[in-house]
Order: sequence, then structure tokens, then C-alpha cells
Amino acid sequence: MSTTAYRWSMTAVGEPMVKSVFELLPPGANEVVVEIAGCGVCHTDLGYYYDGVRLNHELPLTLGHEISGRVVATGDGAETWQGKAVLIPAVMPCGVCELCRSGHGTICRQQQMPGNDIQGGFASHILVPVRGLCPVDEHKLKAANLSLADISVVADAVTTPYQAAVQAEVQPGDLAIVVGIGGVGGHAVQIAHAMGATVVAIDVDQAKLDNMKNYGAGLTINAREVQGRDMKKVITAFVKEKGLTQFCWKIFECSGTAIGQETAYGLMTYGATLSVVGFTMDKIELRLSNLMAFHARALGNWGCLTELYPAALDLVLDGKIALAPFIEKHPLDDINQVFAAAHEHKLTRRAILAPNL
Repeated sequence: MSTTAYRWSMTAVGEPMVKSVFELLPPGANEVVVEIAGCGVCHTDLGYYYDGVRLNHELPLTLGHEISGRVVATGDGAETWQGKAVLIPAVMPCGVCELCRSGHGTICRQQQMPGNDIQGGFASHILVPVRGLCPVDEHKLKAANLSLADISVVADAVTTPYQAAVQAEVQPGDLAIVVGIGGVGGHAVQIAHAMGATVVAIDVDQAKLDNMKNYGAGLTINAREVQGRDMKKVITAFVKEKGLTQFCWKIFECSGTAIGQETAYGLMTYGATLSVVGFTMDKIELRLSNLMAFHARALGNWGCLTELYPAALDLVLDGKIALAPFIEKHPLDDINQVFAAAHEHKLTRRAILAPNL
């Protein structure tokens, strides 16, 4: 293991990130050092960097929480992980507190989220707890024609909507509606389809909508052209045509926008489940009594339980979720240019920053 490593750190909101070298210390008990293969650029990272979304760690801080790589050093109790390819969970719970023991590990108050609570993945190496690491089957990875860097986005962009679908109890015969089909929503469409649901995809980008017809969307709606009650009428007509249920729709808000949240809430029907997956600082006005009248439920979704990671990864490695058409790799040293392009909506795929490109 080399004794030095480097990272790109945020020093102030909107200011160019700075590259620095740091000493790579040996891991402690139940810790590992991972040499990073790739780290995805998430909408949440942009919120921290451009919008001043609150961080739990003082600046300077290295952002990035969609991380894949290889274990290059282990502490006591973690020796069996040496040399293994891994996904690092975007939210790493302590595993012993009341929340963790009751199945609520994603909101563990001692959680460690790379790029928020601890130094993140826009670096050459990262030190993390061993608990919750997801091993990667490299034979299946090769068979799927994917690199270790490629699957970094599974750590959030796939696992987060996967947990949302599990929480919402998506099953064959359901109607699933995905509002916003960007980096998370595009995978939400594929996940719901893989679980047997008929999927409606809603966005304002016609090119993305056309593309999602090839990846599980049974109906696509451009929200610039169809809005409000007319949108619900279009979906209801589709449901009747396909012989699907008019009730208990599973609605996933993945856009992380105020208008997206308003749209999703307006599509609720009797027995519906609304899953809030995207994040925005914006506020909206709504009538909570709709939840009562429809006997519907609204669920939040923060990250993904570490125990669900292997099943989500298997969907990718088994070819049930297409990953390659939705990602693009860039050298980590291009981080400032890539962030700017993502912020200006100039990227058509989810960016992965790789130290070795």
C-alpha cells in the first residue's frame, strides 16, 4: 500500500475544488482502506457544492458518496476483505443503536456518509468501516461487460430507488409512476419494471422519455405538454386500455424539484403510495387531507439499507438493469469542469470520476 494519496476538496460554496495530498494511515480495528475505482456525481453533491445544503463535516471536505473500489489495507477484524472489490454504501450505519436494531439503519444517528460525515470518494483512497461493505462478484462483473468503476453509481443511483421500490412493495400487476427520470429516476423505471410493474415515466426531457421506452417505460409523458388533471386523465386512460388497476398506484418522485413534488402529489389515487426519493430545498403547498381522503401513504426514502445492496447489485450484474447506456466516465482531475457541466445540465448521462483515467 502506498503511503500517500490525494483528494479533491470543497473549500467554500461554489469555489473551485482543490487537489491535495494526504498521508494514508493504517486502518484501525474493523476498518479498511479502499483504493477508489470510481465515484459518481450525484444531484446531492451539486446541492452541497452550489446551493449550500448543510454538511455534517466542516470544510474543507471531499464530496462523493457513490464509490466502488478495491480493499488495499485492513485493520483488525477485517482481514478477510483484503484485495476484494467492493461497493461502499452511501450511508453506513453503526449497526448497534436502537434505530439500526429496529430496521431503520439509513437514519442511524451515528451513520457515516462519505462526502457528508466523513471524507468522500472524489479521491484516490478512502478509509471506511468494514460493516456493510458490499462485495462485488468480479466474474459476474466481467460477464456483464462492466468495469469496477462503472458500478460505482449502484451505491446510490440504483440502491436508493431499489429501497424505495421495496418499501412501496412494488409487485407484478402494479402501476408504478416515476416523476423525473434522471440519474435516479431512470433506474427507478428499470427497477419497477424488473419487479413486474407497468411503468409510467414523466419528465420534461423528450429525448430521455424516448430512450426510456427501451428500458421499461410502458407510457411516457412530457410534463411540458401534459399537466395537472390532464396528466391524470392520460394515465387513467392508459390504465383502462391495459386492463390495469385504477387504485393503489405506486408513485415515485425522483426529480428533486418543487414542480415534480406537486405533480407526484397530484397523481395520488385511492390506496396510493407516494415515495419521495429526490431532494430539494424548495417548499410546496399541499393539502394533507388528500392522504386521508384517499387512504394513501407518503414515504420518505434516505439512502438504502446495507443489507439490500447485494440484491440491487445483482439486478445490474444479471442484466435486469442496464447501466452502461446511462453513465460516462471522466478523469477525477477534471472534477471542476464535470461539476460545472452537471450543474448546467450539459451532461446526458451520470458522470463517474475515476482516479486512474
